[in-house]
Amino acid sequence: MGRVEPVEIIEDGLLLRPWRADDADAVHRACQDPDIQRWTSVPRPYLPEHAHGFVTEISGRAWAEGAGAPFAVCDATTGELLASCGLVAVDRSLDSGELGYWTAPWARGRGVTVRASRAVARWAFDALKLRRVVWQAEVGNHFSRLVALRAGFRVSGELRLARPAEGGRTDAWIGSLLPGEVPAPGEPGPAGPDTLDARRAAVFGRPQPVLFATAGDTELRLRPMEERDLDAIVTTCQDLDTVRWTTVPHPYQRGDADSYLDYCHTAWARGTSTCFVVADADDDYAGTIDLRLSPADPLLADVGFMTAPHVRGRGFMSAALAALSAWGFTTLGLARIEWRANVGNVASRRVAEKAGFTFEGTARGGVQHRGERVDAWVAALLAEDLA
Repeated sequence: MGRVEPVEIIEDGLLLRPWRADDADAVHRACQDPDIQRWTSVPRPYLPEHAHGFVTEISGRAWAEGAGAPFAVCDATTGELLASCGLVAVDRSLDSGELGYWTAPWARGRGVTVRASRAVARWAFDALKLRRVVWQAEVGNHFSRLVALRAGFRVSGELRLARPAEGGRTDAWIGSLLPGEVPAPGEPGPAGPDTLDARRAAVFGRPQPVLFATAGDTELRLRPMEERDLDAIVTTCQDLDTVRWTTVPHPYQRGDADSYLDYCHTAWARGTSTCFVVADADDDYAGTIDLRLSPADPLLADVGFMTAPHVRGRGFMSAALAALSAWGFTTLGLARIEWRANVGNVASRRVAEKAGFTFEGTARGGVQHRGERVDAWVAALLAEDLA
């Protein structure tokens, strides 16, 4: 693999240049940031010798061997270091490169890495004659995904990581960019600040929140599921009414609850679903409620819930459903939330209608239930219904 000649790029208010020895202090300071340590492959703990080795040896070797093109991203006027962005790998057999980046904590919220990524990609296509640039990030790194989208990448699937970060997930989002697809400097591009992509990245890129509801005199918390909830989940899922009206595994075992907990964490990381435990005034398990985003319609979601047997009839789930629906409309930007249940599940229908859902009819063979298609009741709540 031949040498890539180091260059400087000036574009859209940024100076992208090869790393220098005097960048080491700023790199060390930036890489103390918890997000950089969480989502990138920098050593942990990140020591001054790591920064010095990167700017004086590792980055230069990448250029010399043609294995990469790492740039220090600086303010074009002041020279302040703002970010790291460049090709972290180059495959000349395919004329393909992989883009990697991080943003210093003091430079975030200014579109620095979007502008830098576009500049690097444009240079890679024009100067190196690459035919493709790829990007990948661990599932859950929504802010990196947002940068990639704004830089023009088409995020098209997932790939299992060859070297997952310690304590991280094993799956990565993957995207690609081809010549002619890089937005021009100053062009808004996709996934702008007012889009659903940006709105949901701000939600799912942070820890799952706690929501609050009131049922009579009882204050309820909708919180992330925890290990301590699993025994109560097993008890609820072994209840005959739960088995009759839901699709939980039967017989339900502790391993099924473990899988459910993992699913809930993974779904939040992917931004596809939210799973909340409904907790009573003592923060004990009273039920679960899920809001699942439609993969086909970004403004549509459906709900599912189950109530612990010992608190049924107290209005807990209706209050929780109303609170979760309001959050879905105001925070996720949904337009419609649907409820479906097997025909005959009067208790579930009562919960939905009490929470404000409007009954719309019966969908013949509308759901799959334990090996067969059965008729389903359908109800919905619209964003304008909140008024």
